[in-house]
Amino acid sequence: MDYTAKEVLQFVKENDVKFIRLAFCDIFGTLKNVSIMPGELPRAFSQGISIDGSAIRGFLSVDRSDLFLIPDPATLSVLPWRPAHGGVVRMFCDIKNPDGSVFEGDSRAVLKQAAADAGKMGYTCRIGTECEFYLFETDERQAPTLNPFDHGSYCDVSPLDRGENVRREICLSLEEMGMFPESSHHEQGPGQNEIDFKYADALTAADNLIAFKSAVKSIAAINGLYASFMPKPFLDQSGSGLHVNMSLSRGGINLFKERTAGHSAEAESFMAGVLHRAAEITAFLNPLTNSYSRFGCFEAPKYITWSHQNRSQLVRIPAAGGEYTRMELRSPDAACNPYYAFALLIEAGLEGIKARLPLPAPVDMDLFVLEDGCKNGLAALPATLEQAVELAEHSEFVERVIPKRVLHRYCKAKRAEYQKIQSAKNRVQAEHDLYFSLV
Repeated sequence: MDYTAKEVLQFVKENDVKFIRLAFCDIFGTLKNVSIMPGELPRAFSQGISIDGSAIRGFLSVDRSDLFLIPDPATLSVLPWRPAHGGVVRMFCDIKNPDGSVFEGDSRAVLKQAAADAGKMGYTCRIGTECEFYLFETDERQAPTLNPFDHGSYCDVSPLDRGENVRREICLSLEEMGMFPESSHHEQGPGQNEIDFKYADALTAADNLIAFKSAVKSIAAINGLYASFMPKPFLDQSGSGLHVNMSLSRGGINLFKERTAGHSAEAESFMAGVLHRAAEITAFLNPLTNSYSRFGCFEAPKYITWSHQNRSQLVRIPAAGGEYTRMELRSPDAACNPYYAFALLIEAGLEGIKARLPLPAPVDMDLFVLEDGCKNGLAALPATLEQAVELAEHSEFVERVIPKRVLHRYCKAKRAEYQKIQSAKNRVQAEHDLYFSLV
C-alpha cells in the first residue's frame, strides 16, 4: 500500500486502531513481534522500540543486547481476523543498533542490499511464490493431531476437498491485507493445499510470504484446524514445497520473454548463476533435516538440472508467456527465511550475469523414472542438512551475502539440529517433535 509514516499515524487515528504489531524475523525466518499502543507510534518511527536481542535465537549475547525496531510504514496491513473495533495492524520493521546502524542479523536488510545490487546493474528481479501446506485436525484441547483434514487429491472439489472454504477465507483475508493471491487448490497429499501469489518485487514477496504463513496458521486455528508448513510431514505422501518463480527485467522489459535462438543471454546467465551456486545455498533454501526427505520424489527435484516445463528438474521454464515468462526454482520449502533465500538467489543470478556464465544444456528427461546409471554425471543437491551446512559454511559466495557472524551462528545451530535428530532413537518422531509445531 506504500504508506508514509504520516499516513500511518492518520490511518491509526481514523480507523480505531488500538494495537500496532511491530513484526520482524530471527535469522531462521521465525516471525516475532512487539505490540505497542497508538500513543507510542510516533516514537517508534523516530527512535525505534527497544527489544532484548539476547532473547532472540541467533541475535546477540546478554552483554550487548539492546536493539531497536523501526517500522516500515509502506508495509502497514490490517489483520482482518482480529476485531474491527479496537483493531490491530502490523508493520514489518528494520532492526537497528543503538547507534542507528543496521543490525547484522536483520535478514530484511540483506535482501534490500541484494535488490539494490541488482538495481545498480540496471535490473529488477520480481518473485512470485507457490506455497504448499497441510491442514490437520485438532483434538478436544485444540492441540494438533496428525489426522489430515481430508483425503482429497490434486485439484479435487468438495466433498473430497474439505479445505476449499478455509482457502477462500485465507485468500479473502490476504486481499484485505493488500496481498494478491492468484490461485488456490487442493494439492496431491491428503489435507494438502497450495496458494500461489502474483509476482512482486523481492522485498515485498518476502514480506508477503512471512505474512501469508502467519495468516494461514491464524485462520486455520479459527476454524479449529492446524496448518503446518513442515516440508515432509508424511514420508509416503507429497512434501510441501515453496516454488520460487523469478523474472528479471531491464527498462521494464522481462528478459525471460526475449526469445531469439533461446532465451536472452542475460536470462540464461542469471539461471546459470543460480544453478552454479544451488548446492552452496541449499542450507538456506532447505533449513531442516526433514527438508531433505522431499528430494527426489513427488515432483521434488534432486539434481542440479533445468529444462522447459519438466517438473523433475531443479529449474524449469513454465509454458506461460508474456509477462509471466520466468524461471521456477522447485527445491525450496517454506521453512526457509525468505529474506536470506531470495537474497542468495538474486546475488547468484547477478554473479552469473557478471561472469557471463553459459547455461548448461537442458536435461529433457523425467529424472524420477530414469535409471540410476543414466544419472551419472549429474550434479546433485546435498543429501542431508549436514552436507548442506558444510557447503554453506565454506562458501566464499555465501559469506559475501550473509554477514560472517550470522553465517557462523546459523550453521552452528543447524549442525546442532542435525546431530540431535541423528542421535535420536526414532528420527521420524524426533523430527516431528522438533519441527511440526515450529513451521
